[in-house]
Amino acid sequence: MTSEVAGTAGARTAVWAWRVAFVAACALQLYGVYSPGEPGPSELFPGVDKVAHFGLFAAVAFTGLIVGVPTRWLLAALAANAIGSELVQYYFLPHRDGDVFDALADLLGVAAGAWAGWAVVRRTARTT
Repeated sequence: MTSEVAGTAGARTAVWAWRVAFVAACALQLYGVYSPGEPGPSELFPGVDKVAHFGLFAAVAFTGLIVGVPTRWLLAALAANAIGSELVQYYFLPHRDGDVFDALADLLGVAAGAWAGWAVVRRTARTT
């Protein structure tokens, strides 16, 4: 009985940890793509902004699938945000510029995060 209670408490803690990670990933992504100025330090190496775009979108896709956000809604919202954020940067943020390659990095990040999230969800479903 004690192991069942401990297991349940551990599972609840894990669920909440993933939810917090999802909210943090969303907040970081929104800050990164919509802040009025460049959100990070100057370029550490060429293409670092593409790596950041990829990572931000991958993190949201991955954690979203882990916490159970419906796949269609999550991926549609991320794809719309990938394209929409670049349009907002181009037209409305004077110190930012919209970039097709940033949108491509975003979409690749969504695909990679979704792939990894699906793999974890499938593996978890098989073990339970």
